[in-house]
Amino acid sequence: MAHHPLVRGVRDVAALIDGHGRITGRARLVWILVFGGLFLDAYSNAALSAGLAPMTKQMHLSSDQVSLLTATAPALAIVFNPVGGWLASRIGRVPPLLAAKLFALAGALLAAFAGDFTTVWFGRVLVGVAYGIDFAVAMALLAEYTPANLSGRLNLWQGVWYIASTGNLVLTLLFFEFDTGADIWRWSVGSAGVFAAALFVLQLKFLVESPSWLATRGRLADAVRNLDRLYGIKAQPGEPERPADVPAAKPVGFRQAGVLFKGRYLSRTVLSSVISLDQAMQYFAVGWYLPVISLAIFGESFEKATMGSIVFNAFGIAGGLLSAYAGRRMGLRLSSAAGFAIVLVVLVVMGLTFGHVPTWFAFILPVLFIFGHSAGPGANGKSIAALSYRSEVRALGTGVTGMIGSFGSVAGLYLFPQIKDGLGLGHTFLVLAVVPLSGLITCLLIKWEPTRAAAEDEQPAVGDPAPAPAAS
Repeated sequence: MAHHPLVRGVRDVAALIDGHGRITGRARLVWILVFGGLFLDAYSNAALSAGLAPMTKQMHLSSDQVSLLTATAPALAIVFNPVGGWLASRIGRVPPLLAAKLFALAGALLAAFAGDFTTVWFGRVLVGVAYGIDFAVAMALLAEYTPANLSGRLNLWQGVWYIASTGNLVLTLLFFEFDTGADIWRWSVGSAGVFAAALFVLQLKFLVESPSWLATRGRLADAVRNLDRLYGIKAQPGEPERPADVPAAKPVGFRQAGVLFKGRYLSRTVLSSVISLDQAMQYFAVGWYLPVISLAIFGESFEKATMGSIVFNAFGIAGGLLSAYAGRRMGLRLSSAAGFAIVLVVLVVMGLTFGHVPTWFAFILPVLFIFGHSAGPGANGKSIAALSYRSEVRALGTGVTGMIGSFGSVAGLYLFPQIKDGLGLGHTFLVLAVVPLSGLITCLLIKWEPTRAAAEDEQPAVGDPAPAPAAS
C-alpha cells in the first residue's frame, strides 16, 4: 500500500498545495470560475456607468437620484463584505459565492425591466449585496487555492475587472448600432443577468470547497478528498493537530474581528485597509467617471466618449495583467507605492493643465492614471488582504478590508461630482491628489510584504482563534 502524507490541520493542507506548486486540472477550471465571479462584479458596475447618461435622460432623474444609484452598490458592499466573510467562515466558501450569483441575477433583471426609479434602485441594492459577498469570499478562496509561489497571480483580478468593463462598453456600442435608443441602458444592465445565470450553473456544477477551510473545521477526510479532486494530491487524514492547552474555539465571526487589530496582524490590517481605501477612492472618483472625462476631452458624442473609455480601459487591462509580474518582482507593498506615485503625479499634472493642453496630451494623462492604478494599488488592494491572514481569519480579514475599501468607493462616487460642481474638473484633480499621497506614505512606512513571508506564517500566534475540533 502506497504511503501518503498525513493531513492533521490547515498547515499540512497549505504545505501540500505549496509543494504541488501548480494550478492544473480541476483546480485551473475552479480558479477560472471564481475569477468569473469577479468579472461579473466588474461588469455589473460598468453596466450602470456606460448606461447612466441615457438612463438619466429617459427617466428624468435628478442629480440626487443619480448619486443615489451610483453609490448604492458600493454602499451595500460596506455591509456585505464582512457579512460575506462571516458566512464563508461559518458555512464554507462555496455557498456564499452561489448565493451572490442569484442576487446579481435578480438585481440585473429587476433593473432592466424597471418602470420607475425605485425599482431600478432596488435592483442596484441586490447587485450591491452580490458585489459585497462575492468579492470578500472569492479573494479568500483564491488565496487558499493558490500555491505560495504563484500568489502574485491573485493580482490578475484587476485585469479581469478592466476586461469586464471594456466588454460592457463594447456591447453598449453594439446595442447603440442596433438603434436601441434610450433603452440602451436596459440592454447594458440586463446583459449582466445573462452572465450571472451562466456563472451560477457552472459554479454549482464545478466549484470545490476549500480544503483549507475544511481543515479548519476539523473535517480532515473531506479536506483530503478535495485535495485529490482539485490537484490529484494523494493524502490521508491524521489525528487533528491542536495543542492540549489550547481550547477549541467557536467559528470565527464578528466578535473575533478584534484579532485583526492585535499583534502581528495590526500592521497588516492597517496597510491592506489603507491601500484598499485609497485605491477605491481614486478609482471611483476618476476611473469610474471616465465616460464623463471622455466627453470633456472629445466633445458631446456618445460614440466618441465610449471609444475613449474603451481605450482607457485597455491600458487598465495591460496594467492589471502586469500587476501579477510587478507583485512577484517588487512585492505587493512596493508595487503599490510605485502605482500611488504615478497616480499622484498624474492627478497633479491633470489639475494644473486641464483645459489648457492639446487633446493628445489630455488623453495620455488618464491613460497613465489607469495604468499606474491597475498595475499597483488597484490590484493589490484586494490581494494583500487575502495573503496577510491565516486560513481561520482570512475570509473575515478580506471582508473587513473590503468593507473599508467600499467606504472609499462611496466617498469617491459621492465626492467627485460634488467637488467637480463646486471647483471645476481641474481643481478637483488637485484635491483628489491627497488620496494617492496618503497611500504612498503608508506603503513606505509599513514594511509588511506577504509575498516574502515565511511558510511558518500559518502557525498560530498569540491571540489567534484556535482551530475548531474535529467533527465526530
